Amino acid sequence: MVIRVFIASSSGFVAIKKKQQDVVRFLEANKIEFEEVDITMSEEQRQWMYKNVPPEKKPAQGNPLPPQIFNGDRYCGDYDSFFESKESNTVFSFLGLKPRLASKQAEP
Repeated sequence: MVIRVFIASSSGFVAIKKKQQDVVRFLEANKIEFEEVDITMSEEQRQWMYKNVPPEKKPAQGNPLPPQIFNGDRYCGDYDSFFESKESNTVFSFLGLKPRLASKQAEP
């Protein structure tokens, strides 16, 4: 399964852009494979994201905002859930991945 982060590349909201960058940078820094899915470029992907966010995670009005995180088709959570898992050091569990042991970089 691949971690998929649904983003909006042309969002006018600074807060959304910062949250998206936070998720992406964390995944890159921890060498977690992921795919960015830009919902502003694909109506099909936008509708898929809206449909697959659980009802309890949808806002009272409107549609769920990015970033939304999935492991394959399994919903992991939104930015707030991601942030909570990062703070409690449970991101691998949040993403549905096996925890990795810290490893030293190979000496050249």
